[in-house]
Amino acid sequence: MKDLIRYQDCIAEAFGRLGFPSQPEELYEPIRYTLAMGGKRMRPVLVLLGAELMGGKLEDAQHAALAIEVFHNFTLLHDDIMDEAPLRRGMATVHTKWNSNIAILSGDVMLVEAYKLLSKAPVSTLPEILHVFNTAATDVCEGQQWDMNFEGQDDVKLSDYLNMIRLKTAVLLGAALQIGALCANAPKNDAINLYEFGCHLGIAFQLQDDILDVFGDPEIFGKQAGGDILSNKKTYLKLRALEKASTEQASELRKWYSNKDFNSIEKVTAVTQLFENLDVREDAEMEMRRHYDIALKSLHNVQGSETHKGVLEQFAQELMVRVK
Repeated sequence: MKDLIRYQDCIAEAFGRLGFPSQPEELYEPIRYTLAMGGKRMRPVLVLLGAELMGGKLEDAQHAALAIEVFHNFTLLHDDIMDEAPLRRGMATVHTKWNSNIAILSGDVMLVEAYKLLSKAPVSTLPEILHVFNTAATDVCEGQQWDMNFEGQDDVKLSDYLNMIRLKTAVLLGAALQIGALCANAPKNDAINLYEFGCHLGIAFQLQDDILDVFGDPEIFGKQAGGDILSNKKTYLKLRALEKASTEQASELRKWYSNKDFNSIEKVTAVTQLFENLDVREDAEMEMRRHYDIALKSLHNVQGSETHKGVLEQFAQELMVRVK
């Protein structure tokens, strides 16, 4: 999409000017390595979009956009340590390439750098911007903790799961848009509506991710089919299936999720069949559409540039219309 490429180029150029000391090399090289991994830069793009939508200038929101992206990568760096993940975006994770102590310390510096960048946002709204950022940062940490807690719990409710993905994933999308709007001195209601748009879009996106993990085409989606099933991950599909299942069906689901000695293909096939029998894909898609509709309604309530609202709506459509 042409408009988004313009924002991505702006972010890439700004990152190119973002310098770190050369020494100690073990502290700063992992940061450069992490930020060079790239990605779609979705969150900083949303900061810039939020600013321009409300009549602001890109340069007024640029440092805040970088702050959001640096913070996001800081969370990924620490998440990889907790998950013991060997790869991130096809490259060795920092704790694998160096070690966990270096990864922790480099991550700490990234968090400090995020605040340094954020402090360069427009002075008139900086206290409110910091409040939004601090709230989102705390929410992300809470979401990660709930996710870890859920790994050892058998009685996770759907409402708890939805709150977890809201905190862990969605709030930072909302905060990115809200902070961009604040950089443009937007009215409070408009900034809040942009936050709601981003937050509900993030929830819808994660629900779609749950669906595609089981029912998507691995060659198109880029993930192993049933990866969440094989890793016994709590997802909307699993939790909804347990809600709807008969005693016999629930017993079979728990057997597959608790059995440590299994054939991968058999496990994915059996659990997927149970999901289909219980129509949980339809339930997940309905919940996904509900949050997507709330997101669009919030966007339509924003009193800003119709052109930029159109860009955001197209962004939402492209985010959600992935091949299944």
